[in-house]
Formats: sequence, C-alpha cells, structure tokens
Amino acid sequence: MNKIEILAPAGGFDSVIAAVRSGADAVYLGEKRFSARASAKNFDDEELKQAVAYCHIHGVKVYVTLNTIVFDSELAPLAGAVRAAAEADVDALIVQNMGVARLARQIAPQLALHASTQMSVHTAAGVRALYEAGFKRVVLAREMSREEILEAAKVPVELEVFVHGALCMSVSGQCYFSAMLGSRSGNRGACAQTCRLPFSVNQQKGGHALSLKDNSLIPLLADMQEIGVASAKIEGRMKRPEYVSAAVRACVEQRDFGFVTDQTAAQLRGVFSRTGFTDGYYTGRRGKGMFGTRTRDDVVSADEKLFAQIRQGYKDEVQNVAVSGSFSAHIGEPARLTVCDGVHTVTAVTEMVCAQAQKVALSEDKAIAQLGKTGGTAYSFHEWRTDIGQGVSLPMSALNQIRRDALAQLDSLRANVHHYKINDIDIQPITPYRAKQHEVRARVPKTKIGEGFKKCGRIFVPLFSDVRELERLAREGFAVGVEIPRGMFGREKQIDLQLVRAKEAGVSHALCHNIGALYQAKQHGFVLHGGFGLNLCNTYDLLWAEEYGLADTELSIEMKFEQINRLGGNIGRGVISYGYLPLMLCRNCPAKSIGLDCKSCKNQSKMTDRKGKRFFLKCDGNCTEVLNCVPLYIADKEISNLSTSFHVWRFSVENYVENVKNIKEMNEFSMLKEKSTHGLTRRGVE
Repeated sequence: MNKIEILAPAGGFDSVIAAVRSGADAVYLGEKRFSARASAKNFDDEELKQAVAYCHIHGVKVYVTLNTIVFDSELAPLAGAVRAAAEADVDALIVQNMGVARLARQIAPQLALHASTQMSVHTAAGVRALYEAGFKRVVLAREMSREEILEAAKVPVELEVFVHGALCMSVSGQCYFSAMLGSRSGNRGACAQTCRLPFSVNQQKGGHALSLKDNSLIPLLADMQEIGVASAKIEGRMKRPEYVSAAVRACVEQRDFGFVTDQTAAQLRGVFSRTGFTDGYYTGRRGKGMFGTRTRDDVVSADEKLFAQIRQGYKDEVQNVAVSGSFSAHIGEPARLTVCDGVHTVTAVTEMVCAQAQKVALSEDKAIAQLGKTGGTAYSFHEWRTDIGQGVSLPMSALNQIRRDALAQLDSLRANVHHYKINDIDIQPITPYRAKQHEVRARVPKTKIGEGFKKCGRIFVPLFSDVRELERLAREGFAVGVEIPRGMFGREKQIDLQLVRAKEAGVSHALCHNIGALYQAKQHGFVLHGGFGLNLCNTYDLLWAEEYGLADTELSIEMKFEQINRLGGNIGRGVISYGYLPLMLCRNCPAKSIGLDCKSCKNQSKMTDRKGKRFFLKCDGNCTEVLNCVPLYIADKEISNLSTSFHVWRFSVENYVENVKNIKEMNEFSMLKEKSTHGLTRRGVE
C-alpha cells in the first residue's frame, strides 16, 4: 500500500518553503490569473518556474490550480497560462472547467489533469465519468462520508480528500451567494466569505447559520489510506506559512508515527481555529456540532510568539535527498567528483590539475569532509568511494567548486522531470451562435401543475416524484422530464432505480446539474439536458457538452447578456428567466445550527441576514438549497435579444404555480416588477 500523499497549500513562495521543509510530498498553488483563491499572492510565470524547480529538486510535486470558470474573452490568456505551467514542468493542472480541460489537452496532452473540488464531484458515478475522460485524479467534495469515499475508491483513479482547513457551507462550485450579493464570485476566486456573516434561522436572535468549524481529519489518515485515498489535502492558500508548516507537520507525524506530538497539536490549534475542529462529514455526524466561528480567544492564541516558534522549525534548508559520491584525484590530472541520486548521475572536474604536495597531502577524510559540506542544498552524502593518489595536493577552494558544480548539475536535472510536448495553438475567432427560437421551459417542485404548462417545450419535475404522476403527466400531454437532485450524496443506487422507473413511465429526458448525474442518466439512455450547476460559461465548455452528448444546456447564472451573445458552438443553450435562484447547496442544513431536525422544520424554515432579508431554505431530505431573498425576472423583450434557444421558469417556493392557466400570465404578476432582480445578467462578476 502506497503511503498517502501529504499535499500542502502555497499562496506564495514563503509557503512553498514552509511546506517543503516541513515534510510535504506535494504542494498546490495558484496561477495569478485563474485561481480559485484570487486573494492569495499566487505565482506569475517566472515565480512558478522557481517554485517548481525548488520543489522538484527536493522530490516534491507541484500541482497548479486553473480552477475557475473562464469566459470566452479569457481563452487566449488561459492558453498562455496552460503553456506557462507546462513550460515550468508542473506535475498536474487542477481544473474546474471542462472547457479548460479541453484546451489544456490541446496545448499539453501529456500534462496530467486533476478535477478540482470546484467540479462538485460527490458520487462514484462522477468519479468514473472523469476517469473515463482521462483525468488522473479527482478532488472529492468535502461533504462526502467515509462510506461514500469508499464507493468512489472502486474507480481506478487517484482520489484526493481535504483533511484539514476551512469548510465552506456550500458544496464547492455550487455557491453563488457572494456573486449575487456583491458580484464577487467564488467560482472566480473572489469570494467575499458571505457565509461568515451573521445569519439567524426562523428569526431567532444572533447566530451564524452558515459558518462551520474547520475540518480536521488528521487522526483518520490511516483509515483514509486504507480505503484508497491517494492524497491528503490541506486547505489554506490564503493562510500564513506558519499555518502551512504546522498542518504539514501534524499530517506527517500522524501518517508516519500514528500520532501527533503535543507540541505540534498545540501549534496547529493555536495558529488557526474556529472554536475547534470537526470531522462531521467524514464520520456522518452532521448537525449543530459542526457550526462554529472564530472567537477572540482563537485570534489571541495566534500571536507572534507562536509564529516565531513555528518558523524556527523550518528556518534551515532540509537535506532530504540522499546521494552517493565518487571522488578521484591524481597528480597531473584534474580531480573528478561524480554524484548520483539513484536516478541521475553527474560529474564535475576541477579547472586545475592536482599537484605534488609540498607538506601535507590530501587525505581521504579531509576530502570527504570538505566535499560533504552540502548545507543550504537539498543533498546529503550517505556513501563515498574515493581514489586519491599518493602525495596529492589540491586547494580547498577547488574541492568546494567541484562540489558546487556537481550539485548545480544535479539541481538542473532534478528540476525538469517531464519534458512535455507543447503544441502551438491559436484561439480562433468565435462565430456567435444564433438561436432559431426561444422555447419556454419550466422547472417545478411538484407534479400538481396547471394546464397552462402544456405550452412549455419541456417541464422538469423532481426525479423522485410518484411514478404514477409521471405516467399521468406524460399521458395528459405534458412534455415532462425529470430533474436529478443537485445533491446526490449516497443516493446513486436510488437514482439508478428511479431513472429506470421514470423510463418505464414514458419519461426519457433528464436535467443534470453535475457530471455524475450526466453519467448516470447517459447510462440509462436519457436525453441529456445540462443544468446551471454545471457552470458552463464559454465556447469550449459548450463544445465539450456537445461532444459528451448533451442535447442542450442551461448556461451559468454568472454570465452577462453580452457574454451569452458572444458564445459559439452549435449546442442549444438557455437561461433561467424567472426563479428564486439557489445561492448555496448545503449538505448540512443551516436550520441545524439551532438544533432543528427535518421533523420539526417541515421544510418551512427561513434564514435572515443582518439587514433583515429573508432567504428560503428548501430541503429535499438529503441537501438544502439556500434561495435568494427575491426572484430573478428577465422580461420577454430581453429574452428575445439573447442568442439562446430556450429560457426557463424555475419554480421553487411559489404557492400559485398549480393555478397558472396560461404561462403568459407570469408577466402580469406585479411582484415581479416591484420586487425582483436581474441577477448577474447586467452587472456580471469579478
């Protein structure tokens, strides 16, 4: 069994050094333009080369994040970022976006791809879909339990699991709260951490209903290694190098010795905490105990005295590369030093020839002592062979120089591992898509709907609707399809069974919000419709969707009208034109922050922010959506100017849905004109 990899975050070069010197096996870091942690320092092209060289010399891998959604106007700089990563010889790219993956393969086909947690993969089906698409590794959603990870581990692809650090309230890749409130998109690396603000449930005073304690699964590393997790990932690219060092040391100690020393544990608690840690998702103990905030005591404990103590532990270069040396010196010839790290062998020779000693000849012990002074490098000699003639004289400066020359050669060979083939490609001008029609579609939360919905080109009802109702709707002439839940955790078998039943009931269309849902629906022969949760927002995304077999797709809800109209490709696409947009998809319901369970909540809870705005909490028994406080509404006139083929009315909490006789009546509701939002369709996101 391979030892689980300890993977460290690095927001800047100081954190790279802290990670490597503290024992990390790999680091992940952000490219300046396309990183899901835009507030971190991140790395430009030259800094990236330096970081990769330093890590590779020490035998540490480097994974670069290009894990944001990307718009068409950014495809050319994105291509430059992929090229720069390949030229720097990184070990893998971490991507959120299937369009990014598609482009990366064209530029550097040998460069490994890791699927970011931003891709919202939380089922074995999603893992298998990415494995079949050629991904080397999948970073799983933080919300998965041990049993769910164990199921995913049956797929022959590397799995990466977050083992320490901050927990987002929302499933990664499915949070639009920060974007909707202030145009700072979490999917673009600009999250404003809205979830750390005060939110109360059902008007109870106080509370932080969206703030979770930090995750810590460090004591469970052996268990994760046993069930097949390849990499233990530490969150924290925006945190200090001292945090990185403490977290790495804790993970290394736990993996290698089976426990964390008291000193390291105390440092880790002190350097950053939110009233302690939680393992609730992995162990399945979700609920009130997972919620927490950063208190005054937490802040005070992280003082300069603690930081200085941690820095002391990684102030010196770590000499973690064992090498063997062979030295020869004979009168009248240059001295030669050969160094081998087990893979690479290099030789350096002195500029001068060895002379006859006038007084003291060069001894074996003296030569080895001088050549072995490798302080400040990654190397330590563990084996020597010498061949020194009688009466040889050689200045110490010459010995120092051939040691430096040999180790510099070794540095150069170790720094560049892969030698990728890099293709020159031009981002061709995109021909915008032109819609032939603007079909109206609807998504409803229940099957009891009015006759007016027969005019919809497609109407999606929940997958787990009563099969008899699905049969009725199909029989009565509704163009019905099923929406697979956005949160599928632990329900793959039930979803498979229900898809079979739906097909037997005459339903053959499925709305899918993640790669796992697409995979399962495709296996059962459904017509595939992409949901907004796929975050498709550029032409390369749409080309991938068409290649995968989607009939059409909803576009990302973070796009402006003008961005939508510039998209190319041939696949049908649409926008949500009405609905209380889901701002978060949560596995741990905010209502549980005050101890409510599903029986007492009855799916009627609301959440209130510090300004008095109220947000619906809608639960499907497995996950909860936090809905916006006002509905999105885009008028028909604006829709008619979009290069889209359909638009969607997404009903969630409306009481009048079943009474709508004519779908055009939607335009007449005064509440849509007085209390509605255009969402991000005009202002866009950072």
